[in-house]
Amino acid sequence: MKIGVPKEIKAQENRVALLPSAAYQLIRRGHTVIIEAGAGAGSGFADDQYRQAGAELVTKHEEVFERADMIVKVKEPLESEWPLLRAGQILFTYLHLAASKPLTEALMAARVTGIAYETLEVNRRLPLLEPMSEIAGRMSVLVGGYFLQKHAGGCGVLLGGVPGVLPGKVVVIGGGTAGVNAARMAQGLGADVTILEVDVERMRYLDISLHTAHTLYSNPAHILEMLPEVDLLIGAVLVPGARAPKLISREMIRMMKPGSVFVDIAIDQGGCAETSRATTHHDPIFVEEEVTHYCVTNMPAAYARTATQALANVTYRFIELIADHGVPEAFARDKNLLSGVNIHNGQLTCRGVSEAHGLQLHTPFGK
Repeated sequence: MKIGVPKEIKAQENRVALLPSAAYQLIRRGHTVIIEAGAGAGSGFADDQYRQAGAELVTKHEEVFERADMIVKVKEPLESEWPLLRAGQILFTYLHLAASKPLTEALMAARVTGIAYETLEVNRRLPLLEPMSEIAGRMSVLVGGYFLQKHAGGCGVLLGGVPGVLPGKVVVIGGGTAGVNAARMAQGLGADVTILEVDVERMRYLDISLHTAHTLYSNPAHILEMLPEVDLLIGAVLVPGARAPKLISREMIRMMKPGSVFVDIAIDQGGCAETSRATTHHDPIFVEEEVTHYCVTNMPAAYARTATQALANVTYRFIELIADHGVPEAFARDKNLLSGVNIHNGQLTCRGVSEAHGLQLHTPFGK
């Protein structure tokens, strides 16, 4: 199979979908790997490393799409890339279709097989999403702490406090992978941490594993109770494949202290606050109701080297499986892959996306 890896063109997206070592392994198995020149530079992987692995380097973005049977990316195709896709082509990347009806319809029109990292489920876990959630969770506390600085527009609270001064208050909504990593990071800095969660068994796990962090059942009343005192609010809500629920209204944001910070990790699925809107690493924040909002849709790209390696660790076995056997044989060999299929042959196959956009749901490969 011909596997294409284009350079990411999303703003400040420095990750790359395939490591030189992975390219080497695929080529040894008889496949062709086509890499756009410079694709790995942002993550510290030079063209020469891919060349030494046996990959073909091309200078034109369009050529990667034109020649490849399977496109392996990090982020969803941007509008300029939609016409480059063709019927029967496999697209393996983060798609986040629930946040964009135009992208969903474009992929349906292109008749690609769109496999989304973020919906591929194994034993009730999302192994291709978890590494990025871990990075985004930990990063949320770093950026939140930075924008609490007075010169950055914040209220001037140090999350860890100092002897004789109480620490800052951090509230994390959602106790999944991103939420627990945010809580651990904040706890490590010495902040006063509370996690809101709806799953009682998950709360028991959080209570045991996080020691000093508090757990609280997530409902509007408890959120309202916490907001007037919070310094850093982190939205880490996830409904796999679906649009993020709007748990935080503008009125709730208005209750927060001037200069406090809200980091919306769920923004790539539409965001969990009424006031959220997508931002970039180049222009990461905006202020609504005197609260600084950080809503960057590709947070892990800030730590591109770490994020690329973490992503490659979990995606490679599926890339190899698809390359070796094609569609639908790969799906027959590993049923878990079916949960990642969002688009196939012009039809929408992900329930969460179907519900988000009111589009008809179909069943792929007899799923």
